[in-house]
Amino acid sequence: MGSNEHTTVQTSPTEPSSSSEFTTFMRAYQDMVFSTAARLAGNDVQAQDIAQDVFIKAYENFEHLRTSPAAGGWLKTVATNLSLNYLTRYRKRWRFFSEESAVPDVPVPDDAPGRLDADQRQSVIDEALRSLPPHQRVPLVLYHFEDFSYLEIAQRLGVSLAKVKTDIARGRAALLPVLESHGIEGGGE
Repeated sequence: MGSNEHTTVQTSPTEPSSSSEFTTFMRAYQDMVFSTAARLAGNDVQAQDIAQDVFIKAYENFEHLRTSPAAGGWLKTVATNLSLNYLTRYRKRWRFFSEESAVPDVPVPDDAPGRLDADQRQSVIDEALRSLPPHQRVPLVLYHFEDFSYLEIAQRLGVSLAKVKTDIARGRAALLPVLESHGIEGGGE
């Protein structure tokens, strides 16, 4: 790490025995961690900070993570929690909605018709998500990308179940014209 390669560095029991081993581990998961944070935070700079914090925690727990088959899930959970903590600390006060929305569930199919390849499609979806206000983006991402239930989202965000349902429905409604304008069709069931 320094210019003097002959210096011996003692590692504590919680530090990885090989920095190259941790670097390899980090590279294997960096895209997943960053995309999780970016979708929730809606800001690449904040997502980079959150990802850095995730990997600091991973470094501290590397002895357990290096052989764990659940390391990816652990990292995704930490990224989600740190992103939500960031949003809780820095968000404006969310308005509560009490009315139910009649907007139908509009999932984005994996086999969206043709003009975009998978990377372009994901880029359009990510950019569209970033255009949403946080009170719509966060529950929508937690539901569709992180597989949280409505109840889990309400509990985690400290809001009513009705607000979660309303915000998700309104977020979907706001995303639909943007996605359709790029050839990504939504299909209600």
